[in-house]
Amino acid sequence: MTTDGFSDFFYSAQDGLRLHARVYGERRDGRLPVVCLAGLTRNARDFHELALSLSGDGEAPRQVVAFDYRGRGESAWDPDWRRYDAKVETQDIIDGLSALGIGQAAFIGTSRGGIIIHLLAAMRPVLIGAAVLNDIGPVVEVAGLVQIRTYLDGAPKPATFAEAAEIVRAAQGSAFSALADADWQRMTRAIYRDEGGVPVADYDPALMNTLAGLDPNKPLPELWPLFAALSKVPVLAIRGANSTLFSAATLDAMAARHPDFRAVTVAGQGHAPLLDSGDLPAAIKAFLAGADGKAGA
Repeated sequence: MTTDGFSDFFYSAQDGLRLHARVYGERRDGRLPVVCLAGLTRNARDFHELALSLSGDGEAPRQVVAFDYRGRGESAWDPDWRRYDAKVETQDIIDGLSALGIGQAAFIGTSRGGIIIHLLAAMRPVLIGAAVLNDIGPVVEVAGLVQIRTYLDGAPKPATFAEAAEIVRAAQGSAFSALADADWQRMTRAIYRDEGGVPVADYDPALMNTLAGLDPNKPLPELWPLFAALSKVPVLAIRGANSTLFSAATLDAMAARHPDFRAVTVAGQGHAPLLDSGDLPAAIKAFLAGADGKAGA
């Protein structure tokens, strides 16, 4: 365990790529470990404060594992960008959990991480004891994904972290009016790695090739059959009130189709809400406590 509250875990994917996860805390009898899965270009640092809160909770501490997908964070870049694919990344997570000896967990997935949770429900349902879907559902609004692509394609390269924070705030401030200065600083430090004081976006630029063929006029495939595979486990869905990727209509449809479903809409935040902000840590802890008994962890 480092002084930052986690230990680094490295393992090999089936194709030999070196992958990374952060492990917070110890496994606890009767409590599901938590597996955190980030968004498209993001990494394990997105979950640092939440992971510290969950693993260090005075009443109900639990182990937390936050993965870096291939090409992000501390995981190696893939020489073939075509393997930056959600199905490949899902298998990577399955392999990582096997290496860690985790047979069942509560999963928290932001954006792409939530898509991977849907795929896990189909590929290896026994792994999922509960699911938190952060601003993602079976219907992904293509306009929101195009907006993300446009932002990433045009994002300037900052020279300092102060400049990086200004860039992030200028781009997303209108959707995240609820955030304070400290929130913007944490978000910036999660997005960029520090290379001698210079912030560098912490993902392989070739990842953007996966969005090249995105057609703003063509709806994305819906994942309702995969969502149905989550019907046997409790689900908490979190939606940013200003999200352009995850609609309120989709959230309502999910609630109508799932027998054990909770929803939280976060005012003043867009895609995707910061899980360590406001009342979200408490809501997540309460949800996990309820899920422990249902999973028989």
